[in-house]
Amino acid sequence: MTRPGQGPDQGPAVSGVLSGLRLDELLGEVQERLGQIVASRDRMQSLLDAVLAVAAGLELEATLRRIVQSAVDLVDARYGALGVLAPDGSIARFIDVGLDPGVRETLGPPPTGKGLLGQLILDPQPLRLADLTQHPVSVGFPADHPPMHSFLGVPVRVRDSIYGNLYLTEKLGGGEFTADDEVMLHALAAAAGIAVQNADLFEQGRQRQHWLEALGEVRGEVLAGASDEEVLQLVAVRTLELTASAAAVVLLGPDEDGCYELGGSAGEPLGLPEGPIRAGADLDEVAESRNPLLADSPAAFLDHDADSVPAGLGPSVAVPMRSGERVIGVLVALRRTGGEPYRPNEVPLVTSFAEQAALALEIAEKSRAQRQLDVLADRDRIARDLHDHVIQRLFATGLKLQSTLRRAVRPDVQERILQAVDELDETVREIRTSIFDLHGADDAGVNVRRRLLDTVDEVVAGSALTPSIRTSGPVDTLVPDDLVPHLLAAVREGVSNAVRHSGGRTVAVTVEAGSDLALQVVDDGTGLPDGVARSGLRDLADRAEELGGTLEVRRRPGGGTRLAWRVPIDRG
Repeated sequence: MTRPGQGPDQGPAVSGVLSGLRLDELLGEVQERLGQIVASRDRMQSLLDAVLAVAAGLELEATLRRIVQSAVDLVDARYGALGVLAPDGSIARFIDVGLDPGVRETLGPPPTGKGLLGQLILDPQPLRLADLTQHPVSVGFPADHPPMHSFLGVPVRVRDSIYGNLYLTEKLGGGEFTADDEVMLHALAAAAGIAVQNADLFEQGRQRQHWLEALGEVRGEVLAGASDEEVLQLVAVRTLELTASAAAVVLLGPDEDGCYELGGSAGEPLGLPEGPIRAGADLDEVAESRNPLLADSPAAFLDHDADSVPAGLGPSVAVPMRSGERVIGVLVALRRTGGEPYRPNEVPLVTSFAEQAALALEIAEKSRAQRQLDVLADRDRIARDLHDHVIQRLFATGLKLQSTLRRAVRPDVQERILQAVDELDETVREIRTSIFDLHGADDAGVNVRRRLLDTVDEVVAGSALTPSIRTSGPVDTLVPDDLVPHLLAAVREGVSNAVRHSGGRTVAVTVEAGSDLALQVVDDGTGLPDGVARSGLRDLADRAEELGGTLEVRRRPGGGTRLAWRVPIDRG
């Protein structure tokens, strides 16, 4: 039967229409799913491209910038930034992408981690906002800052710690960042953490290589015989270069009074005084604790005169220069105000370099001391051989000639023998002077015997007199420092008189140190003339009297003059 109003073919037609509608709907769903699959494939390809771009190099600075640029491209953001965290939780470095040229300079100093940026520091979880200005912790933007609304931020982890945070703003085309954007950015942040770790390890390895090369250069200078001043200057220069500092200085000390001495400097002058440097308490702490120390200002280490330290210097690091338990000084490096603080992973490299440099200097000092001991031992051997063998043979030869003199009949032969004996005596005196010079040459300018020899050589220079010097007793250790100038003045006056007035060939200076300090100056000339001015001798007599001693000047029976100056050594 058919219902009223219904033709015999109407039922199948309606069924066909419904089937076609369901097929179109199904095809639409399939097409939509295929579109989603293609979009997901494209996003996965974009993520893969971003990961590959992030891991394309090993230089840390370039890697950080690639991370930001890849994040911007991945989620279609207009602006992006990476805030690298400092040990105290603030933002130490801020790498941004997307600002128009010149805008960055008008915005003032980079953010330090306040407001919304600090929210991810306090709570390192992904944060997605439709309008960042509506967030409770938002503090607004500085003047001339471009407008920003949509926001997406995720932390970047390296191992188990937060290295920094990625900040993306202003979704291109309007709207806000999606949950898919958050997932994709979170995945990129994980890859970025691995890339940062690899770049950081590479950077550390390269830095270690540079420090080792610098240390090798310091050791090479030490082995080449460079002075301590040259080595310390090289240490300061290499520290300046390898830490990218504005100034570096080596301070030697502290001494018994707690003062330091400038050993070497490089970079910007610090206005340090030439003499002793009274440093700050923090510098003393570095020397006493033997541990490095970081500071925000050079005044923590160099407070000798706050006005003399350049105002443009800020972050500072001081490390001890120690070898074993001995600290020879402190190495200080300084960067400009507003510059990047010294990172904790930099400090061990600087500390190791300073310690190895101190060890190289100590080895050089011991090597010089050993060479000096070898030289002194060789001098002692030469002096002993001259005294025990050469002088004794000369004495024996002189005695033989004197015994031969009695057998000589001809006057000219006797005269020649006497002349030979005199020349042998003169040679003996010269050898004794050379022996004295060997013993005294190791401490020129301080050793009393050395200063005696220099004084006599200076006075007789250019004259016909041949000097000889003999010392008896511990002259170098027994004669007090305040008595040495008086002794040298007496020697100078006595020898000067012999040069000017004696007309002789030799002058002999003898110094004996016992309970008294006795000086004798004897020449073989004609004696001191009667009419000559004696102001110099009166001055010597006054000196001797003030010191509780005496002065005696006499003509010798055989010719010449004998000056005897004697003062007590212990005048207490």
